[in-house]
Amino acid sequence: MKKMIGYWIKHLDELFEGTLDGTLGAEGVSRREWQVLNVLAAGDDPSAQLTPFSGVDDARESLAARGWADGAGLTEEGRRAHTALAEQVGRIRRRAAEGVSREEYAATIDVLRRMAANLEAA
Repeated sequence: MKKMIGYWIKHLDELFEGTLDGTLGAEGVSRREWQVLNVLAAGDDPSAQLTPFSGVDDARESLAARGWADGAGLTEEGRRAHTALAEQVGRIRRRAAEGVSREEYAATIDVLRRMAANLEAA
């Protein structure tokens, strides 16, 4: 039986979660903390960029408690941590995207975005 899109989306998310947890967990960082750290490094607002995810405020507080973030964004220590972790996360992303062209990746993101927009509009 052919598996539907929901299966593949959920399965991929679980694989990312497990792989990232293993890699980031060794550094004492959760996936959510990484996401907030990465958004802050880009100069964006985690609350706006990570709307679908729970635990964003807790992750931001955890980063502040480590001295990696403050009200203005990342601290110098946070920028160093982001650089070190980004290298590890980049390897995971590259492994996940092996054999997928930039065009295929962009098309996949566009299709998922449009499907979400269709259901949001309903």
